[in-house]
Amino acid sequence: MTLASTEKRQIAWITVGAIAVFLFLRFLPTGTNLNHMDFRVNAKNSIDFCDPLNPQFIPVVAVASPVTLALANDGSPIAAGKEARFTLTLKTASGKLIAPEDLIVAHTKLLHLLIVDPWLDDYQHVHPEPGRAKGEWTFVFTPKREGRYRVFADFTPVATARGLYASVDVPVGNAAPDGLTLTMQHATAWSFERDGFQFELKPAALPIKAQRPADLKLLITRVGGGAVPMEPVMGAFAHLVAFDEARSGFAHLHPMEIDLAQRPDATRPELNFKITIPRAGRYVIWAQVNLGGRESFVPFWFEVSP
Repeated sequence: MTLASTEKRQIAWITVGAIAVFLFLRFLPTGTNLNHMDFRVNAKNSIDFCDPLNPQFIPVVAVASPVTLALANDGSPIAAGKEARFTLTLKTASGKLIAPEDLIVAHTKLLHLLIVDPWLDDYQHVHPEPGRAKGEWTFVFTPKREGRYRVFADFTPVATARGLYASVDVPVGNAAPDGLTLTMQHATAWSFERDGFQFELKPAALPIKAQRPADLKLLITRVGGGAVPMEPVMGAFAHLVAFDEARSGFAHLHPMEIDLAQRPDATRPELNFKITIPRAGRYVIWAQVNLGGRESFVPFWFEVSP
């Protein structure tokens, strides 16, 4: 046998072995009965496997999502200041229910709900838990005011390994008719004081312009001086969520400082973020942080120029 034929035979065996390993891994059970095609939607303008490593403003309401979101409660009136309990279901474009085994843990949770009132003054971040029936999720939240709240779902299916989104509205009390957009004028505010702490969000340059990347720095100090007991929340030292005035979508941002072993400065922590906003208009960014075991939510209002 010649050296050339021996090399060819070795290459052939290596190729066959590689194919066998690939097929073995391909057909290993993943725990999910869903596949990539279950999340395909036939629409010209659709959400399609957004990359969580490159966060952008996601126009969830205006485009077709490959997932539908539905909520149901026990039939009792949903009122401001009263805890409301819901059962949530997510379905793929092919009509299949999405269960816990169909989702990947992202930022320590399987499913994130971003809930906001019509004036963007009440923002809540909720994590539903699996219900008794397959494909059902349960959660509670207490709306602070009347109005048509909007619930955005943020999740990552096993079958796609990319972030997907869906939304639904929940009327609270005497909510405005469906389709009516209500807005409230808010003054531009890049700083906010709450619970004895001063929060600042500093853009690297002003004005922030549409379609151009913007660098943001979140700074926190204790009023009167002292330590800022910053702790991780959902696998990061802070989360920022941006909404436009019409609540057409959102951007979920995480700090560039991703190593939790490298703690921010004890008295003046600083975290850096990037965002690209596609259109001019009025926006709010809600910051979520954990200070000494207590979560705080802080809003920053600003204008985006053309």
